[in-house]
Amino acid sequence: MTDVMDAKSERVDIRVTPNVKRTLQQAAAVSNKTVSEFMLDSSLSAAFDTLADRRVFQLDEAQWTAFMKALDTPPENNPRLRRLLQTKAPWEP
Repeated sequence: MTDVMDAKSERVDIRVTPNVKRTLQQAAAVSNKTVSEFMLDSSLSAAFDTLADRRVFQLDEAQWTAFMKALDTPPENNPRLRRLLQTKAPWEP
């Protein structure tokens, strides 16, 4: 979160249609923000939500039990996967 408080030294440039720009301007105006502030706040909020969805998930007790059981269950034998994992990658010397 400290990145939000640091001095601004980077730019993000985007091109939009006139309709998109008008929509952003209207949304910013009703939010009492500049278009830049509105876009930054909105995009950061979406970014935090996207990242949180990839790092945190909540399960009830039954789901947690099933999840832990799945993690503890040894994988089924898969000869094709085993061969693949033992094959040297094409980019390796």
